[in-house]
Amino acid sequence: MFDSSFLVGQVISGLTAAMFLFIVASGLSVVFGVLRVLNFAHGSFYMLGAYLAWQTMQWLGPVTGNFWLAVLGAAAGVALLGGLIERLLLRRLYGREDLYQLLLTYALVLILGDAARILWGTQQLAMPRPPGLAGSFTLFGAVVPSYNAFIIVLGPLIAIACWLVLSRTGIGRMIRAAAYDREMLAALGADVGRLYTLMFVGGSFLAGLGGALVTPVRSIVPGMDVEIIVEAFIVVVIGGLGSFWGTFLGALIFGQVLAFGILVVPGFSIFAVFALMAIVLVARPAGLMGRPLS
Repeated sequence: MFDSSFLVGQVISGLTAAMFLFIVASGLSVVFGVLRVLNFAHGSFYMLGAYLAWQTMQWLGPVTGNFWLAVLGAAAGVALLGGLIERLLLRRLYGREDLYQLLLTYALVLILGDAARILWGTQQLAMPRPPGLAGSFTLFGAVVPSYNAFIIVLGPLIAIACWLVLSRTGIGRMIRAAAYDREMLAALGADVGRLYTLMFVGGSFLAGLGGALVTPVRSIVPGMDVEIIVEAFIVVVIGGLGSFWGTFLGALIFGQVLAFGILVVPGFSIFAVFALMAIVLVARPAGLMGRPLS
């Protein structure tokens, strides 16, 4: 029914969406895996990353290399904000009912959303693609934007880098220990509070990075935080809450279902991903690669 170039284009589109989602959702999953916090404000960090990248580009100007400075600067700024929120607000709620954490992070969604509207208004903003990735190339007859190809490669590289940190370093072993039994880790003398701050900063950095990187392909608008947090939650639920590689798998599945679902019926793709999530929850409540919470 479809020629090969069209199918390749859909696969590329699905992979691009998947890698953007993975970058954002991986931070959400890691924070939950260690802190056991479902951070609704994670989408707001993504939105702030996009706005901060745009603002930094306005200050620096459209000069070669400034795009990457803007991306890293925005991600670092969001990471700093995340660290302050964890130290000053979220830390006071550890050990209490989960409802308090949910209410706090939801309040942050409202506060940060209004702050973005005050600072940048409600008009659509956009950033150009970096000069070195502004072109495109042909793959099996399909035209592939160079920037999309970069994102498709970047996602697995980030996944491998995070996996190496988690599995091959001392701090990674402490993170995995905290995910399994944080009380025992604290009893052994580890600074769990500092570890929590580090993980929240890392998760916030990934959210800000995803928001900054998406600016050349999506408009920067108020409300983008709500859209991404829904998609990120679907990804981590499919893959398994707290499972890093489960998040990667969930993002791949989400991207392809989104890309090919629309070929069946326009608008069907959104229904398809929710239906898939429901099926996964019924068959495997912990997700495809998650483990039951103790």
